Amino acid sequence: MIITGAAPVSPTVLGFLRAALGCQVYEAYGQTECTAGCTYTTPGDWTSGHVGAPLPCNLIKLVDVPEKNYYASKGEGEVCVKGPNVFKGYLKDPERTAETLDADDWLHTGDIGKWLPNGTLKIIDRKKHIFKLAQGEYISPEKIESIYIRSEPVSQLYIHGDSLQSCLVGIVVPDPEVMPSWAHKKGFPGNFDDLCNNTNVKKAILDDMVRLGKSSGLHSFEQVKDIYIHNEMFSIQNGLLTPTLKAKRPELKEYFKEKIEELYTNISM
Repeated sequence: MIITGAAPVSPTVLGFLRAALGCQVYEAYGQTECTAGCTYTTPGDWTSGHVGAPLPCNLIKLVDVPEKNYYASKGEGEVCVKGPNVFKGYLKDPERTAETLDADDWLHTGDIGKWLPNGTLKIIDRKKHIFKLAQGEYISPEKIESIYIRSEPVSQLYIHGDSLQSCLVGIVVPDPEVMPSWAHKKGFPGNFDDLCNNTNVKKAILDDMVRLGKSSGLHSFEQVKDIYIHNEMFSIQNGLLTPTLKAKRPELKEYFKEKIEELYTNISM
């Protein structure tokens, strides 16, 4: 068998692995605070895109997240975990521990889940990293990033917005191995650095991202209005990724502060 975790795998990839390798491929969900394991694909259920049923060692419930219109009564809400596998708290950090563990020892994961008719759990959103735009719409940047990252030339990206702005902008890092050939097919010659500075290439990447957004059902206010092409990967070394390779959003915001302001200035013009 093969077990995959850490991040979601697309249904297409899961189906391909099961067919090509001829073995069972299970998807697991959890986090460090509940000793990794939380749910697990049930044997024989190969419905892709969800993370299975709770493990015997823990309990799972969903709680309301009214600011994002998720309610447990409708089978949707923040995933909470309880059991002997749940940690006791963060070392010498009672404030953060109190934010994560409630009085009844339920671990609040920050993930939004949905109960499916067959009793399994599907992760559909993320509670953290949400913000309001100037017109009052709530935005989940990680949801948008998970769609845009499927654009062929895109390797990494950061979606930004805040309550003082009415739209979203993005920082895009192209794949240095894929982007040149992708650009050449579209009639844009040049090396990687030249292409990153080519306004026509930027427009082509933006158009492809917006296309993916439309096909995935993003609302118009969830689509980026402009992007900046950055030619250096986000990494642990430059302080833009955590040791587990997750984006450091506050650091990204500060690092690209000037570029973000420039993007908004150009949009308003």
